[in-house]
Amino acid sequence: MTAATEPQSPNRGSLLVIFVTVFIDLLGFAIVLPLLPVYAQWFSTDHSGWQLGLLMASFSLMQFLFAPVWGRLSDRIGRRPVLMIGLAGSVVFYFLFGIATVQRSMALLFLSRIGAGIAGATISTAQAYIADSTSLEQRPKGMALIGMAFGLGFTLGPLLGYLAVWGNPQQPGPAPGYVASALSAGALVLAFFLLPESLDRSRRQTVRHFFDAAALRQAIETASIRPLLISIFVCVFSFANFETTLSLLIKGGDDMTTPFHFDFRQVFLTYAFIGFMLALVQGMIVRRLAGRVPEGMLAGIGAGAQVVGFVLVLLAVRGASTGLLFAALAVVVAGFGMMSPSLNSLLSRRSDPARQGGILGVGQSVNSMARILGSGIGLPMLKASWSLPYVTAAGLMLLGLLLVLWASRRGTDYAA
Repeated sequence: MTAATEPQSPNRGSLLVIFVTVFIDLLGFAIVLPLLPVYAQWFSTDHSGWQLGLLMASFSLMQFLFAPVWGRLSDRIGRRPVLMIGLAGSVVFYFLFGIATVQRSMALLFLSRIGAGIAGATISTAQAYIADSTSLEQRPKGMALIGMAFGLGFTLGPLLGYLAVWGNPQQPGPAPGYVASALSAGALVLAFFLLPESLDRSRRQTVRHFFDAAALRQAIETASIRPLLISIFVCVFSFANFETTLSLLIKGGDDMTTPFHFDFRQVFLTYAFIGFMLALVQGMIVRRLAGRVPEGMLAGIGAGAQVVGFVLVLLAVRGASTGLLFAALAVVVAGFGMMSPSLNSLLSRRSDPARQGGILGVGQSVNSMARILGSGIGLPMLKASWSLPYVTAAGLMLLGLLLVLWASRRGTDYAA
């Protein structure tokens, strides 16, 4: 191998590009999430909500299918080209999202979300890049950096949505899609010029089949990894119940009343508050505690905080208290901010470094499947009762807390 082809050592600049990449991936998801009530009244006459449910699920379904594919491909050809392919896809499909808004086309909207889900499934590759670039001691800080990008994506996304309804709250414009596309193009340029490869050629794997059932079975059957995957599924499923029902909880719909009566702009600002809290917790608290407090303990504290937060959501709904609702949101999001990067860090520590892309891809698929099922079950429960999704979320997260404690004690770091 010549010096020209030798991968450069990842540095602060390359980690910044990874940060921007994950931020862009989450931006589109965060734009659409609070906009769903707007689309319900503008794009279609779907009173049952099935079209909107499928729209939400299509993004996560593509991530479920493609995260392991991108991860295993990155184990073969390196992280950098896969991340750049994902960013290029984001440029195209977020632009298509803007066109869909202009055309008021549900078909184009579905196509844009499916494509964005495929492109955004490279988050697991970004996690593998962090794992390649950090020591075991620094791994939690690296994963928290990705978590902070999640938080900023969830902050800016709703703010872009807010701009979309600036002139007419009932008719969102195309600006969010075009801005997200432009940001993706900027990140692609940064990756092209500043992102070195993190996976040495000697550690790359020969991959013949990217849908590898044997690799999935191996991950599930590995004693130190299986409980982590179960924990991730239960905890994310619980959070998805809350996440996908929040817009309707605070806004209501044509056939639903709500104890809060937020307008669309207040909905967007509420989601921006959630994103800000997530970025604050992961950027200021988790990164400072990482390396000092074991990941299992941080994940357990986060799961416990979410149980408390969901109970506070219930009390806020029953008392129609906006102040208590925002306090509950802060607690829930802080808990998720501590739990999510800690579980991902544990998963990477217990994986073979040469197969981290594939294993973290499996973890991302588990995450996406939990979001698909959580969304599909949460919305019908909300139709039945305002409190039912949050009772369910609290109960499941209590189970998740027990699973996190079990997973953190079962297994050790990978050893060749």
